[in-house]
Amino acid sequence: MEEKTIIRRITAVGISGNIVLTAFKLFAGIYGKSSAMVSDAVHSLSDVFATLIAFLGAVLAKRPADEQHPYGHERVECVASIILGLILLITGLGVGKAGLSVILSGHYETLATPGVIALVAAVVSIATKEGMYWYTRHYAKILNSPAFMADAWHHRSDALSSIGSLIGIGGSMLGFHVMDSVASVIICFFILKVSYDILKDAIQNMMDESCGPEYEKTLCDFITGLDGVDGIDAVQSRRFGNKVYIDLEIAVDGQKTVIEGHDIAERVHEQVEQRFHEIKHIMIHVNPAKSQKTT
Repeated sequence: MEEKTIIRRITAVGISGNIVLTAFKLFAGIYGKSSAMVSDAVHSLSDVFATLIAFLGAVLAKRPADEQHPYGHERVECVASIILGLILLITGLGVGKAGLSVILSGHYETLATPGVIALVAAVVSIATKEGMYWYTRHYAKILNSPAFMADAWHHRSDALSSIGSLIGIGGSMLGFHVMDSVASVIICFFILKVSYDILKDAIQNMMDESCGPEYEKTLCDFITGLDGVDGIDAVQSRRFGNKVYIDLEIAVDGQKTVIEGHDIAERVHEQVEQRFHEIKHIMIHVNPAKSQKTT
C-alpha cells in the first residue's frame, strides 16, 4: 500500500471516528448529567484537531529536499508532534481545572446522579479509542511517522480517560457523587502524562540526539562484515525527524588505490542504506588500515 493511501486512511478513520465519538459523548454527558463525560467529549474533540495536525505534518515531511531545505522536511513531523503535545497539555489542564473546582466547592449533595447512557458512552469510548490506538500505531510504524505515533498515543490517552470516566460515573451512580468530578481530575493526569511523553520525544528528535550505543553497535557489526572494510575508526549517528544521518570513518587496506578505496566506500554506502531504511544518508571517510582484517 502506498504511503499517501495509508496517510489518507489513518486521517479519515481518526477524524470520522472522533467526530462521531465527540457527538455521542457530549450528548451522553449532557443528557446523562455527567461532567466527567463532558470532559471526555472535549478530549475527543481535541483528537480531531490532533489528527489533522498529524496529517499535515506527515504530508509536509514527505516533500523532497529543495534549495532552501537541502536536508529535506522530516523535522516538520517533530513540529507537528510538539503542537499535538501542547494541545493535549491545554486540554488536560482545562479538564483538571473544571473537576477540581467542583471538588473544592464541597457541595456534592447538589450534584446530579449520572444516567445509564453516560456509563454506556464510557464503555463505547474505551473500546473504540483502544481500537483506533492500535490501528493508528500499526500504520505509524509502517510510515515511521512520529506525528501519527503521537496521534496514536492521543487515542490511547482518550481510552484511558474514558476508564476514569467509567469509574467516576459508576461511583456517582452508587451514591458517591463527588466521584464524577474526581474522574475529571484523574483524566487530567492521564492526558498530561501523554502530553509530556509526546513533547519529550519530539524535542529529543529536534536536538540531533544520538541513536544510542546499541543502534551504533548493530550498524558497525553490519559494516565490518562487508568486503573491503578492515575496521571502523569512528561512527556518529543523529536523528533528524524520523530519519537518521550517519558520519562514518572506515579503515581499508592502505595499499589499495584511491579508486579502490572509493569503490569500497560506495558499496558500504549502498548496502547500509538498503539494510537500514531509516538511514537517509551516510557520509563515509576512508582511512588507511594499519593491518589487514583477520577472519
